[in-house]
Amino acid sequence: MANLYIGLVHYPIMNKHGEVITTAITNYDIHDIARASTTYDVERYFIIHNVPSQRELAETVMSHWKTGFGSTYNPDRKDAFKHVELVNSIRQAIDMVTELEGQAPIVCTTDARTYDNTITYASLRKSLESESRPVVVLFGTGYGMTKETMEDFDYILEPIYGHGEYNHLSVRSAVSIILDRLRGEAWWNK
Repeated sequence: MANLYIGLVHYPIMNKHGEVITTAITNYDIHDIARASTTYDVERYFIIHNVPSQRELAETVMSHWKTGFGSTYNPDRKDAFKHVELVNSIRQAIDMVTELEGQAPIVCTTDARTYDNTITYASLRKSLESESRPVVVLFGTGYGMTKETMEDFDYILEPIYGHGEYNHLSVRSAVSIILDRLRGEAWWNK
């Protein structure tokens, strides 16, 4: 079985006007994605941000739960932060995975649109279950990663489609749904 890594990307991100921006780190993304990552056995959850003051903010929040009062107040939260890593770029996260694993990972990005290199959840799940090459799934904040960024990598996961026409999930929700599709129990076989 291949190891799974995820990254929450804050730059380069698009805003609603199509401009390239850097988004702010949110407290809920730090907590909720760390908890989902631990639940689904993600090797590392990378918070990817290019602004040092934003990484310092995230480190302050994480320190509270890892070693501060929060670590004794809520030990489950402490466990969720064991595999969270702050890095300054997508490249740094991929290089860390390559060093840890001894081989370059398959890198998938996510988007609410389809592209020529879109891959299904079933296909990526099968790779995770049957191959040894690690997988990194990158999640964009704001209005998603730039098209150029997504085209630099191996695949783009197919969009999450709900029952209705609305399609703008929070990144926390999208991460949880995608992790369940890639690593959750095969409930359809029961």
